[in-house]
Amino acid sequence: MGKSYSLTPLFFALCTLHYIIMQIVNKKAKFNYNLFERIEAGISLLGAEAKAVRGGHVNLSDSFAKIIDREIYLVNANIPVEGKKDYSSTRTRKLLLHKDQIISIQTKIKQKRLTLVPTKIYTKGNLAKIELALAKSKRKFEKKESIKKKDIQREMEQELREKLK
Repeated sequence: MGKSYSLTPLFFALCTLHYIIMQIVNKKAKFNYNLFERIEAGISLLGAEAKAVRGGHVNLSDSFAKIIDREIYLVNANIPVEGKKDYSSTRTRKLLLHKDQIISIQTKIKQKRLTLVPTKIYTKGNLAKIELALAKSKRKFEKKESIKKKDIQREMEQELREKLK
């Protein structure tokens, strides 16, 4: 008979644990939109694009997701690739979701007049993932309110630090 090995809970924890190595956040999304439901999706990239994502060379500030023929595409995300001259860094990229997820997202977008905004792109293990949020655009006065709230919060924190010294 061969040796029998007992699998410890630590082994299972290490197998199921996914390491997030690189994470790029879209800071403009929180400022320009009211974010509601968040969805994790895979993203279809070329080899050089995956290397750029791992290196953190991604700009999501003006990008959005669009549903075309029951498939979701990431539009206007800037992922520059070094060494290629005929390459478009803002090409549309297919997002990987299940059909039932896409249909539910599509109905929510139509019913509530929402948009799909990318909030994060990160690597999970050796896979590139993107976090999308169903969002509604803020108006100018809402943006001004959020700036005022941040300023007040910052001033309160500074006063607390001064009192604690």
